[in-house]
Amino acid sequence: MTIRGKYALITGGSRGIGRGIALKLAESGLNVAINYYRNEAAAKDTLAKVRALGSNGFIVQADVCHPEEISRMFRQVKDEFGALDIFVSNARTEAPTFYQPTMEITLDKWDTAVDSQAKAFLVGVREASGIMREGGRVIAITYAPGGRFGSWQPWVAMGAAKSALEVLCRYFAVALASRGITVNALSPGWIEDSVLNSLPEPVQKTIHEWHEGGWTPMGRLGTPADIGNAVTLLCSEEAGWITGQTIAVDGGASLMDGALPLEIQQSTPQRAKTAA
Repeated sequence: MTIRGKYALITGGSRGIGRGIALKLAESGLNVAINYYRNEAAAKDTLAKVRALGSNGFIVQADVCHPEEISRMFRQVKDEFGALDIFVSNARTEAPTFYQPTMEITLDKWDTAVDSQAKAFLVGVREASGIMREGGRVIAITYAPGGRFGSWQPWVAMGAAKSALEVLCRYFAVALASRGITVNALSPGWIEDSVLNSLPEPVQKTIHEWHEGGWTPMGRLGTPADIGNAVTLLCSEEAGWITGQTIAVDGGASLMDGALPLEIQQSTPQRAKTAA
């Protein structure tokens, strides 16, 4: 793939999925701007790892909930890089700022979710387009199940905000197509070192057992590197005909039918026995 020497900005790039994306892009020879909100030490550590891989970049502090800070972030990218080729919208506000059931959610929690996702993406893509070169790539990290189902009640604000972000991908894909810029969303499954870590230990244990037991056909949770690999693929010139899509990167979890018992679908033990 031919992406060496290009310039990328990753929001929420200091930890978890964002860090996994930054390191995979760095492995491919990209220069990476790493956005963070509060954890400067984590951002500096990610930048050190980027440099250890032979690439370069810088860190930039901004709260993507505020449009004026997004604008400032892109001005710094222009000052440091001169141009931009890849914009990855990954930042997400912490769960306590939006996590509340449908019948109880306050408007401030709703606004925080929307501001950090749909509004941040709207402002971010418009800012990015001003400095993005022909053939650029815009990639949003979403969670598509949150917009399809209603059972995880405290996720209502983030589910709606992520759905709006996915819709924006389709509109931006059309708006920017004449410049060869593609716009896509990636929907990870459950990922190690992500929002999962903020959940209570018993919940984390249950999620691991659920997916390792067969609800993810590949029998494991994903890793930040898995998502970084998917981003890298979409950044290649060879992916220039893919735009306006929401792509599941979940080890097959989205293929499972929640209305059917696992034992009549597929389970990890059955797969292992067949392979043996």
